[in-house]
Amino acid sequence: MSDQILSPHAEQEQYRDLFNTTIGEVINHAIRIIGADPSLIISAGRILRYQKKAAKIRSQHEKEGLLIPPVMIISITSRCNLTCKGCYMHARKENPKSEMSTDMLTSIIDQAAELGVSIIVIAGGEPFVRADEIIRIVQAHSTILFPVFTNGLLIDEEMAGILSSCRNIVPLISFEGLRDETDARRGNGVFDRLCATCHLLKSRGIFFGCSITATSANLEIVTGDVFIRQMTDAHIRVFSYVEYVPMIPGTEDLILTHEQKQNLPGILTRLNQKYPALFLGFPGDEAYYGGCLAAGRGFVHVSPSGDLEPCPAASFSDANLTKMPLKEGLKSRFLQRLRDTPEVLSESTGGCALHENQEWVKEILSKT
Repeated sequence: MSDQILSPHAEQEQYRDLFNTTIGEVINHAIRIIGADPSLIISAGRILRYQKKAAKIRSQHEKEGLLIPPVMIISITSRCNLTCKGCYMHARKENPKSEMSTDMLTSIIDQAAELGVSIIVIAGGEPFVRADEIIRIVQAHSTILFPVFTNGLLIDEEMAGILSSCRNIVPLISFEGLRDETDARRGNGVFDRLCATCHLLKSRGIFFGCSITATSANLEIVTGDVFIRQMTDAHIRVFSYVEYVPMIPGTEDLILTHEQKQNLPGILTRLNQKYPALFLGFPGDEAYYGGCLAAGRGFVHVSPSGDLEPCPAASFSDANLTKMPLKEGLKSRFLQRLRDTPEVLSESTGGCALHENQEWVKEILSKT
C-alpha cells in the first residue's frame, strides 16, 4: 500500500468514492437477499442503475463547487401515535403546526432528485400520519430508494396493499429487542402488534426491515442469535442499528460503551455473513470515512419545519428550505464549516459526534 500523503481535496474525493461504493454494495447485497422475486429484482436493479447515474451527477456538481450528499434524511412530521421513552423528536420540542406543506415537501424531494441524491430516508415522528403524501412522492420517483422509519402500527391491510405496489419503499419497523424490551419503551402489547404487521407485510411480498436503537443495555440482545432468528423468521430482511444518542439528561448510561462501539462493525460483518439479511449501523464507521458523515459529507437532515441540519440529533441550522432552494441551503456557511473539519468530529462516545460537541457547534453557528 502506498504511503503517499493525499491532499485534503484528494482525501475528500477518496472518502466519497468509498461511500458511493458502499451504497452500491448494500443494494447489491439486498438484490442477493431478494432471491427469485422478479418484481423486487427489477425494482432493485433500476435503483442500482440510478445510484450510478446519481453519483455522476453529484461528481459534476462537486467540480462546480457544490457538494451533494448521497443520502438525505427528511423528518416529515413531529406527530406520532406513540409516546416512546427517550424519543428524540419529543426532546426537540418541534411544533406540529410548523410542518412543511405538501407542496413544499414535494418540491424539496424533487430538488433532491434533480441534484443527484440517491437515497431519501423518511422519518418522523411517525411518517405514516402523512401516508398519502409519502405514497405520491415515492411513486413520482421510482428510481430513488425511500427507507421509511416507522413504528409500524399504522400499517393496515389497505396500507400494505398500497406499499406492495411501491417497490422503492422499504419500511423499517422499530423494535427495541424482544417483547420485554420493546414493550418497556413503546407500550404494553406493541411487540405482538408489530409481529402481526410483519406477517401482513410478508403476505404481500414487501421487502422490509427493522430499526433498532442500540444501547449499552440491549446491544447483546439485539445482535444475538435468538432475536435475529425470530426477526428473520418474520421475514425481516434489513436490520438498521442506530446508536443511542442521549437526548434526555440522565440517560447517558445507555450510550454504547467504547468497547461495544469498537466491536459493533465486526458484529455486523459476522451477521451479514451468517444470515439472509442486511445488517447496517448508523452513524457507521466514522474513522473509515475520515470523520463524521453529517453536514452533507454523506448525509444531511431536513426538520419538519424545513430547517437544513447536519443530522437528526443535532438541531442546529442557518438555512431553512421553505425560504431558499435546496441548492442554496447546501452552500450554507454553517454546513461548510462543519465539512471543512470532519476530523474534529471523528471521535464520539455517544451515537452522534455533533450532539456530543454541541458547544463547539453552537460556537461555529454563532460566527456564520
